[in-house]
This record gives sequence, structure tokens and C-alpha cells, in this order.
Amino acid sequence: MKRKIMAMLLLTAMTVGTLTGCGSSREAAAPATENKTEEAAPSEGASEQSGEAKESSEPVTLKIFSNLPDRKNGQGLVEQMVIDEYTAANPNVTIEVEALDEEAYKTKFKAYAMDGMPDVVSIWGQPSFLDDVLNAGVLAELNEADYADYGFVSGSLDGFKKDGKLYGLPRNTDIMAFYYNQKMFDDNGWKVPNTYDELLALADKINAAGIVPVAMDGGDGWPMAIYLTDLIVKINGSHGDVVSEAIASADFSNPVFLEATELLAKSAEAGLFQTGYDSQDYATAMNLFTNGQAAMFYMGSWESSMALNEDIDEAIRTNIRAFTMPVVDGGKGKATDIAAWNGGGYAVSANSEVKDEAIKFLNYLYQSDKLSRYGWENGIGMSAQDQSAYMSGQETELQKQFMDILNGATSVSGTPINDCGPSVFKTVMESEIQNASNGATDAQAFLEAIGNACK
Repeated sequence: MKRKIMAMLLLTAMTVGTLTGCGSSREAAAPATENKTEEAAPSEGASEQSGEAKESSEPVTLKIFSNLPDRKNGQGLVEQMVIDEYTAANPNVTIEVEALDEEAYKTKFKAYAMDGMPDVVSIWGQPSFLDDVLNAGVLAELNEADYADYGFVSGSLDGFKKDGKLYGLPRNTDIMAFYYNQKMFDDNGWKVPNTYDELLALADKINAAGIVPVAMDGGDGWPMAIYLTDLIVKINGSHGDVVSEAIASADFSNPVFLEATELLAKSAEAGLFQTGYDSQDYATAMNLFTNGQAAMFYMGSWESSMALNEDIDEAIRTNIRAFTMPVVDGGKGKATDIAAWNGGGYAVSANSEVKDEAIKFLNYLYQSDKLSRYGWENGIGMSAQDQSAYMSGQETELQKQFMDILNGATSVSGTPINDCGPSVFKTVMESEIQNASNGATDAQAFLEAIGNACK
């Protein structure tokens, strides 16, 4: 019975609106099964590419370009597990993997887009990344009807389409949260904050203990842009529409943006983040938390596999928990209005010389008992597909927490603010937000700069 109840909870959770569109933040979405009646008829181009590749014993080499360089933990491990299974089942296929960290990946992706893409690539179903890629015509159209029974969460494919045609598949349902060390909290008598003022007051206590309150990857820019998204949700009660309107009009004069930006700067000034946060990278921030030097780490649910990572001291990894952005005093957003979206995924090169095999591999990757199942069983956040069949009751406390967060969500943000506009908007925001947070640039000047980037 426990398994059944938990499975039902997860199924409910996975049907809460996990939308990718920047102007489509909603309170709830229809169950995935209802999507089947709305599947678009396959276009002529997609029809030519759909279906199983012809069985052949001829040697085939597939080149996969991935943004998951850690092949022993997390999503990189799961990706490699499926690759190993595929090559075992198809001994004529050799798969060559090139995997880079995200920023290096995106830089090299641009070069590949000009000179020829690997056969299967990681992508992001967000305007700042995908619009330019689709305009360049480097991705193969997929036959959406092929995925009618794959259990994708309703709306999760939307960010991977252009003009109604599908060009990629989502991997995750991402939720932004504060990871925290529960044992450290308990030992010091600290409580999970319910309000943003309580968070800042907690930071004072943690600093007084000689510990970093929140480890922040400020050097990359995008985590703080997501932090800004989180604050906008809590101040405004919603995110997508107000951001879309600002980008479309190149006007960020809506007071919600000024309040959110000033609150970010106030937080940094109050010592919420580590010294040098604005130039330190992902690994540095994460190490501060996993080494016990920081009490909290602001990052997405894709890092929930920390709870099973044996490279992390047992006393820390078994005590990792999570909470979402506290409510802002006077704000319209509830505790259950959260920053969540469908982001990364995979696509096939339009000019692949082994396109049929590449699509066959992609379809294998997304069979419900592959990427999605292994992800859940390895404690890696939530996929963009229904995972309820794989609930065992043995999940980590962190998995259960994220499930409860999504299950209890009254609204989700959709795509974070930095990925809602053109690529130049993303570049300006992620290069300027450090100065807006550390006081080098005042909030008004920052908002004018990102507005100008939309013109």
C-alpha cells in the first residue's frame, strides 16, 4: 500500500505544471496522458526520419557530445549506463562520448554548429540557447508521435519545438532549492527559515559560528540569475508573464525587478554568500558545502545525487536536505510557489551521416525503463517523464523532499529569467549580475543594461 500511495503522489507531482515557456507559468497542467489526443501529426520531414533504424551488422560509430563530464556519479553515470546497455545490445555500434562542463560545452557547441555537429548532442529547451540553434538548422526534426507513450510530463516538450515541430527531448524536471546540512543545523540549534528575513537572520548566526551560510556559484552568473527568478516569484507571485512582457518591451521598470535586484544585493552585503562568491565557480561552491565549510548550497534538484555520492563524507551526505526560497515579507508569492522548469535534454544532428541510428539510440535512451528509471534509482532529481512505476519506498530523504516540494507546488516559474530572452540578453545578464549583487553597479543601472540587451 505504501508503494501505491507514494506512486500516486509522484504521479500527481509529475503532472503539476513543469512548463518551459517564459510566459507560461501556470498553477497546474493537464495530466500527461491527455496530451496523447493533442499529438501533432508527423510532418513529412519527420516521417522520413521516424521509426526504427534498419537492423544491420554493418559497423556504425555514433558520436555523442554531452555536458555531463562526471561519468561515475549523477546524470553522467546514468547516461553512461544506457550507452553501455545500448552497445551491448547492438554490438555493431560503437559510441564515442565527448563530455565537457557546461560552460565549455556551450562554447564548443557553437564551433560544432558551424563545422558539423556530433550525431547526438545535449541541448537546452530555452529560447536563449535553442532559438539560435534552430534558426541555424543544425538539429534534426523528431517525430512527436513516436513519443506518445513515453510518459513525458504535460508541457515538457514545448520548449523543444519550433513552429509546432519537435527538435529535442527534455531530460529533467528541475527545482531550485537551498541544500542544507541538517546535522549542522541541529547541532547549532538553527531552524529552516520560513521567511527571507529569517534567512538573513540565520546567516548572521552561521557567520558568527565561522561557517559560510550559503555557498554560491556566482562566477558563472546563471545561478544568481535563477536566484533572481526565485525572488521574483516570491515578490510577484508569478514569473513568466512579467518577464516576457519586460523582454518584449525592453523595459524592466516594473518595480518587482528593482525590489528583487536590491534584495539580492542586500543579501550579499549581509554576508549570505561566501567571500569571493562573485568570481568562484560551481565546483568551488559545491565543495564548500560537501566539505562542511558551508551550511547551505543554492543549486538545482539535479544535484540530489549528492546524498548517494560516496566521495562525500557519510556524515554530510546522509544529512543533506533541501528547502525552497522562503517567502519575502510583503510579497505575493506563497511558500509553495517555486522556481522549477524543464531544461536540459538531447537532440540529433540534422546532418548526421548515421541519423537513423542516432534517432534509434535517442528513442532507446528515453524508453521509460532507461534514462528515467536509472535516474530515479540513483537518486538523481526527477526526470521529465512519469517515474511513478519505479518508486520503491527506499528513496533517499532528499528524493522524498523534492517529490513533496513538487507535489505541493501551487505554481512553478517556468524558464528562469536569464534564459527567456535572446542570447545577448543572457550574456549581458550573466556578466552584469555579479556587479549588481556586489554593489559595483546599482540595481537601476543593471535593469537598464539588460533592457537595452533586448532591443
